[in-house]
Amino acid sequence: MAPPVKNAVRAAAAPTEEWSSQPEVTAAHPPKNAAGDGDRRPISTVLIIIAMQTEALPLVNKFHLSEDIDGSLFPKGVPWVRYHGIYKELHINLVWTGKDSILVEFSKFGCVLAGVDSIGTISASLVSYASIQALKPDLIINAGTAGGFKAKGACVADVYLVSNVAFHDRRIPIHVIFFCVNYLYGIGARQTFSTPNLIDELNLKVGKLSTGDSLDMSPQDEVLILANDAVVKDMEGAAVAYVADLLSVPAIFIKAVTNTVDGQKSIAEEFLQNLIAVCTTLAQTVSQVVDFISGKCLSEL
Repeated sequence: MAPPVKNAVRAAAAPTEEWSSQPEVTAAHPPKNAAGDGDRRPISTVLIIIAMQTEALPLVNKFHLSEDIDGSLFPKGVPWVRYHGIYKELHINLVWTGKDSILVEFSKFGCVLAGVDSIGTISASLVSYASIQALKPDLIINAGTAGGFKAKGACVADVYLVSNVAFHDRRIPIHVIFFCVNYLYGIGARQTFSTPNLIDELNLKVGKLSTGDSLDMSPQDEVLILANDAVVKDMEGAAVAYVADLLSVPAIFIKAVTNTVDGQKSIAEEFLQNLIAVCTTLAQTVSQVVDFISGKCLSEL
């Protein structure tokens, strides 16, 4: 999905004095999961990882998925919820990170009405690892909402297929080993699984994603997001990409824009205002992607 970019590391690294002395590097974390001769069989099992219930339910309804109620797939006590079913001969597993268990308990006393979705990189990493180990998917789809940058052409309700991911809030400014620690590990820039035929068939927008654990954007975050050349920002994508890359599972990322990060409105206000409508749009696009995947092997994407 991502075209070759010369000096991709330089383009994504924050503009610092330390960087100027670093050697030229042509790619950062190229995908280990590119389709090869062993991936000529049709895709059978798809894992959809989602952070919010509002994002998940339209897809549960679209694919007629059933909730796994026996709880045997994941360790006891975790809030993760799995929905599963067969759709067009594909085994669809949608895993939502669930509601934070502590806040759900508080909700019984009226402190929090319905708990809170387990958003962010920690929950995303944990559920990605556990789901991959348990379900052995052929392909991961991380679907969710995101903030978009008007300066990069993003508008509310736009849906992007992500070409590259990186973190923007893992700052490790150790001068002597800045390049290895801060960029290769901290920023963790990665190309996603390449799907040129999918992009052409569905006429999808393509852009880079930057991930951090805050909905808002601090001045330090902004510097790194701009350096990452991001069109959209979220709170899970790069974490899912890290685990998928670690376990060599192909992963694609579909992000729908709920709010403009660099717009005039409050980020939180615009996010809440557009969330339900944008989740419907997200579900429509994910459905189209799954329809395209059906009957194809990885190399045909």
